[in-house]
Amino acid sequence: MDNHGQKTHAAVTSGGSALMRYQKVVVGRGGFPATVYFEFCAWLTYIPGALGLWLRKMFWRRLFGSCGTGVVFGCNVTLRHPHRIHLGDRVVVSEGVILDARNVDSEEVIRLGNDVMLANNTMISCKQGTVHIGDDVGLGAQTIIQSTNNCPVSIGNDTIVGPRCYIVGGGSYNIDRADVPIRQQGIAADGGCVVESNVWLGAAVNVIGGVTVNSGAVVAAGAVVTRDLEPNSVSAGVPARKIKMRFAQNP
Repeated sequence: MDNHGQKTHAAVTSGGSALMRYQKVVVGRGGFPATVYFEFCAWLTYIPGALGLWLRKMFWRRLFGSCGTGVVFGCNVTLRHPHRIHLGDRVVVSEGVILDARNVDSEEVIRLGNDVMLANNTMISCKQGTVHIGDDVGLGAQTIIQSTNNCPVSIGNDTIVGPRCYIVGGGSYNIDRADVPIRQQGIAADGGCVVESNVWLGAAVNVIGGVTVNSGAVVAAGAVVTRDLEPNSVSAGVPARKIKMRFAQNP
């Protein structure tokens, strides 16, 4: 059974009141006070300019599992289950970002380290998965990071992720049966995806589940990473292949 699609669809369309379904899918917890505060903060996301930045800085901290100092939230940010999101110091969440932490099995679903920058319209989405990002990491505009079905995604410190990248753990369906629709065969367990420290992913790089991009690697724009990449290697192509090493010898 597709735990990714089926659980979300069932939660949205199943029985119970519309308020209960909203709390389950969006807020992440029941109770009238929590829902009212979430709604108030959701309204603040549409306020532009300096006033909006100040109001979100003042009131949004209480939404999260933890929130460091100096965190900045742009406008039109979408949050799901924010109490499962943990933010380090000086995190910048730019306009149009989506942080979706829907994983009822964990209270630490999305963790962003210190000095992380999420550019405009990036999305971090967890459906029964986790995404942990280290310190001093930048995600380029329109990048998508997705973790499903207990296939975690991890990104190390000092990593650069270019615009429109796609990094996924648990992104492939099982396709072995002809008598069952693909969407009902479930997500293949791939162990998740690891991008280690000091990596540079160029624009529009895809990194699939089950892959480790080792420390110091560089991946050229448009590449599709389907296998582990060596430390300090430079790779390109579809699928990505090593074209050279960054150093004649490791320093």
